[in-house]
Amino acid sequence: MKKEYAVIGLGRFGGSICRELSSEGMEVLAIDIDEDKVNEYKEIASHAVIADSTDETVLRELGIRNIDHVIVAIGDNIQASLLTTLMLEELGVKKITVKAQNDYHEKILSKIGADHVVHPERDMGKRIAHNIISNNILDYIELSDDHSVVEVKAGAKMRDKTLVDLDIRAQYGCNVVAIKRGKEIFVSPRATEVIHENDVLIVIGADKDISRFEKNLVVEED
Repeated sequence: MKKEYAVIGLGRFGGSICRELSSEGMEVLAIDIDEDKVNEYKEIASHAVIADSTDETVLRELGIRNIDHVIVAIGDNIQASLLTTLMLEELGVKKITVKAQNDYHEKILSKIGADHVVHPERDMGKRIAHNIISNNILDYIELSDDHSVVEVKAGAKMRDKTLVDLDIRAQYGCNVVAIKRGKEIFVSPRATEVIHENDVLIVIGADKDISRFEKNLVVEED
């Protein structure tokens, strides 16, 4: 069965999620207190309704407890975000993802029932910072507070060497989990695999280890 989603708050972040889920063919209930925003998503989401998500009666009438995954993407109104999250938890929603404004907001959300808390601005800032550090850092994804995954374009120090030669796991505590070569992807590559000029390495590890890996093997001098 196809999963059902609800997105509460149709600003830039919530609207983007709504569009992406809808484009993937998912059933999406779009909710906002602003009529103009709801009208904007009437032709995009499966259903779009004007509603106050801090009103428990309204949430019950919308059948929100039957939704598989609710994303709370309310903008600057932290109180509304917290109240909505609390009510979703009390109504028994299976999975709740919430956008946090700051670390304090995140702590409260985690205590009152949010299954997953995201910081889109902070996380994007980290990704951009890693891209700025080196042209060879293609992408950066935070897995937890301490671990991440990076996509690395093979630098001069890596080219024509094997994974054994580079000894990344022993030297830096990171693991190369895949190599992308054109349209091919080598998952769990062999230790004898030679790194080619345009290869992209997917590396996983602790942030401190990845940082050492980047400084020593990835970042190239101008």
